[in-house]
Amino acid sequence: MRAKIANQVLFIHQEDVPPYKKNGSVVRNSYFWALKSIADRAGFSKDWEFDETVWIALTRMLMSFTESGYLGYRETVLEFHPDDQIPLELKSVATWAEFEPEA
Repeated sequence: MRAKIANQVLFIHQEDVPPYKKNGSVVRNSYFWALKSIADRAGFSKDWEFDETVWIALTRMLMSFTESGYLGYRETVLEFHPDDQIPLELKSVATWAEFEPEA
């Protein structure tokens, strides 16, 4: 999931948050509600926001869903721009995205 940090708030790109589907997978819908429950803001068609105070809980939750094996790696890992610094609290569930160099 594409992520960035500004003013001690983690933003997850709106297109990368898991969608809720009425007749969808129980695991995916549980993942949606778990993320939404600790988000500070999770508006429709907006990036989801997570204050620094929940980063440890977010890390534990992402790790749990990653280890379950029911969701894909890219669905449960935070991807930061290569120039961004990843905070210690998020390092175990984060990586740097591979971006194509601009021509």
